[in-house]
Amino acid sequence: MKKLLLSISLLMLLAACSDADTNDDSEVEDVEEVSSEEVEADEETEDTSEDTEEEVEEESTEETESEEETDEESVDTEEESEDTDEETSDEESDEDTAIDDESEEEEEVDYLADRAPSNETFMSFEETVTEGPATPKSIVSNGEGLLIANNMLYQHSVTLYDSETNELVKSLSDAVDLHSYGFTEYPEDTLINGSPVEAVWTSDGDYAYVSNYLVADYGGYADDACTSGSAITPGFIYRLNAETLEWDDVIQAGRIPKYVALTSDESTLLVSNWCDHDMSIIDVESGETLHRVPLNTNPRGIVILPDDKTAYVTAQWAHELYRVDIENGTSEKVMDTGIMPRHLVISPEGDIIYLTLSRENMILKMDAETAEVIDSTYTGLEPRTTDISPDGTALYVVNYDEATVSKFDANTLEEIQREPVGYSPIGVTYDEKTGKVWVANYGGTFTVFNDLNDELPIDEVAVEGEETFEGEQTEESSDVE
Repeated sequence: MKKLLLSISLLMLLAACSDADTNDDSEVEDVEEVSSEEVEADEETEDTSEDTEEEVEEESTEETESEEETDEESVDTEEESEDTDEETSDEESDEDTAIDDESEEEEEVDYLADRAPSNETFMSFEETVTEGPATPKSIVSNGEGLLIANNMLYQHSVTLYDSETNELVKSLSDAVDLHSYGFTEYPEDTLINGSPVEAVWTSDGDYAYVSNYLVADYGGYADDACTSGSAITPGFIYRLNAETLEWDDVIQAGRIPKYVALTSDESTLLVSNWCDHDMSIIDVESGETLHRVPLNTNPRGIVILPDDKTAYVTAQWAHELYRVDIENGTSEKVMDTGIMPRHLVISPEGDIIYLTLSRENMILKMDAETAEVIDSTYTGLEPRTTDISPDGTALYVVNYDEATVSKFDANTLEEIQREPVGYSPIGVTYDEKTGKVWVANYGGTFTVFNDLNDELPIDEVAVEGEETFEGEQTEESSDVE
């Protein structure tokens, strides 16, 4: 019985062990299956991951390419934008320039626009100006409301006037430091007087070139008779700055320089040298004398034709007129004029020149190209300086020995009127801005007329305040100048 029970227990034990092994195998298989599935899943995940990474890389590449394309497009857009901005800027700049040009054009006032022709108007006395002091040899308007009077050695100054108010703006001494302008033969830090005679303005009215008769206290005695000859010190041309009302440049000319003229491009200055009997042709920028043109005794008046190639010059005491080739510096006599040809003016068109013959009491009208005399007429006693209206229709002539000013029709040479002025009228200028005519009286005053009247004034207005000046002027120089 015991054996039977033992056998049964043994069999049960074996059966239990067999079940355990089976379960272990099953779990291993399950684990292996799970593991296999996980591996496959991992492999699939890896495949998926690789695919995803490839897709991401592809998408990233595509995005990068897209970004690059976008960047390129952006760059192109920026470049186009820059180009557009540049074009816009250029257009704006052009517009600004155009506006500036228009602004400048707007600033250039046409003073003649609403005026009658000057040969249809009449002068009426406005005022005698006595401020200075002045002993004016000449007076010249810059066309913009400023006038310069040149007061010779009697005042050693120029005086500047406002043409609208007729008031003195400034009296400027003719003393300059020549050494500081490069003329080292003169002492340093020393002011030396000149003697202002004539002036020419630049076309914009910003600068005036003023001839100075002498260099005070240097060289031989300077007079119109040229008594000291070659011992006379060469004179100078000063430049006046109209903004600062000061001298800002000095150019050397010949002995006793008288009249000055500028070419239309304002690059070349012409100066008649009274005691050298020639003319200086000077480069304005450098101050260099390009030519000394031989003429004849005591040259004075100058006009330049519009081509800037030809000038006419009077030889006052040789009684001759010369034509000058400006580029080559040569001259030729074109005519014997009559006694004492003094002053020349040219029409605005440049086709007609007018010449005063001081001892003939005449004015000649001439063809500018041929120098042929077209017409002539008598003036008052001893005509000196003349000026022409900006429209070219009227001439104004001062009659030195009878203290009058005459107005002529420039076309017909008919005398429109003759009016009394001060003692020894020697200079005259038409002021474009105001339509006034200023007469410089060597006696020390200025007679001012309004030339915009449409009727001849009925009443004569007395000329007041005229004084005889005192100075070193000799009878001979009074006659000649």
